[in-house]
Amino acid sequence: MVKVYASSVIDAPADRLWAAIRDFNGLPKWHPLIRDSRIEGNLPADRVGCIRNFNMKDGGNIREQLVTLSDYDYSCTYTILESPMGVSNYVAHTEADADHDGGRSFVEWSAEFDCPPARGNRTRRYDRDRRLFRAGSMR
Repeated sequence: MVKVYASSVIDAPADRLWAAIRDFNGLPKWHPLIRDSRIEGNLPADRVGCIRNFNMKDGGNIREQLVTLSDYDYSCTYTILESPMGVSNYVAHTEADADHDGGRSFVEWSAEFDCPPARGNRTRRYDRDRRLFRAGSMR
């Protein structure tokens, strides 16, 4: 099993950062590699169990399911149902917290998944969620 972790301090208040993260259909608004997204079945984007179906700018399509969402902890968990990455058992968790230093936020993202050894390098190219942690990407 592969485990990935990233964290950063972002120059935005935690509530504003959380508003962007909790919108499970909002990836195209802040992620530079996402072309478009929709929630299947017209469910609300914050309903646990909803499935987002989105297209990457490079042509890949990914389907992910929201597993947990906590406005109290500013956290969510999702799993990949289908993707071109060749991974299985993918579960990712994101959590935001106030940095208490002038309206900045601390955010963590982690994922665990299985990946055949031959797919490792290709999988790293699709490691799109890590871009979340670029300073200022959620402004």
